[in-house]
Amino acid sequence: MTRYGDGLAVVTVTYSPGETLDTFLSTLKDATTRPVRVVLADNGSTDGVPERAAAASDEVTFLPTGGNLGYGAAANRGVASLPEEYGWVVVANPDVSWDAGSLDVLLEAAKRWPRGGAFGPLIHEPNGEVYPSARQLPSLGRGLGHAVFGKVWPSNPWTREYRQEDTAVRERPAGWLSGSCLLLRREAFDSVDGFDPRYFMYFEDVDLGERLGRAGWLNVYVPDASVTHIGGHSTSRMSNRMLAAHHSSAYRYLSDRHQGPLWAPLRLAVRTGLGLRLRLVTRRS
Repeated sequence: MTRYGDGLAVVTVTYSPGETLDTFLSTLKDATTRPVRVVLADNGSTDGVPERAAAASDEVTFLPTGGNLGYGAAANRGVASLPEEYGWVVVANPDVSWDAGSLDVLLEAAKRWPRGGAFGPLIHEPNGEVYPSARQLPSLGRGLGHAVFGKVWPSNPWTREYRQEDTAVRERPAGWLSGSCLLLRREAFDSVDGFDPRYFMYFEDVDLGERLGRAGWLNVYVPDASVTHIGGHSTSRMSNRMLAAHHSSAYRYLSDRHQGPLWAPLRLAVRTGLGLRLRLVTRRS
């Protein structure tokens, strides 16, 4: 087992991030009093923004991945590029704006949870609303109930349970945490081989949270730390493609956990249902 140091690094996956990356980097300076190394794991940006950001700062490294690998695979590349002195790694979207001291609050929480493998802050939407970023794992019932009724009946019991909407906002373990901003104990991340690269986008954080839990680590929600997720800059140009990726990842997650011939009818029903749902939401979008 590799023994890592106490250094702090931030890995963000870029794909023509535009001006959001400037906000990400400028607010990061006030998120912690510690020195931070930043790795831009770039999935083929064409706007030149990541290259310019790296050229402007000795603390920022531009790391081309060689193509559009997807979120988890690119994040894995970024983490793997770090020397062993970095034992704490933040994986975050480049359209995150950091609240002052937010990273220091996460690091303090890590001292209280020695079996914590991942730590997630409270995440605000741009309009100030709190995004439900600490959720239960999507069991078959919760997952399908949320998938079927989440859009047409937002207050349905499966969605409310899955999103933990009736749970007090407090520091606590969760089933999984949003991958838009995660502080990771590198030892824990290594123990599960990082993100599963089969997920191009979406559900890679759900899968990671479950595998961390199975490996004996905790996913800890730390709402005293907060960030704002501006959201959608890189994906807005191809929303139908992202909708398809979301449904494909949802099927992969559920089918991986229901293998074998006995579950074949269920997998077929899930695939069919998700396909119908995708056609519906794509038509609406």
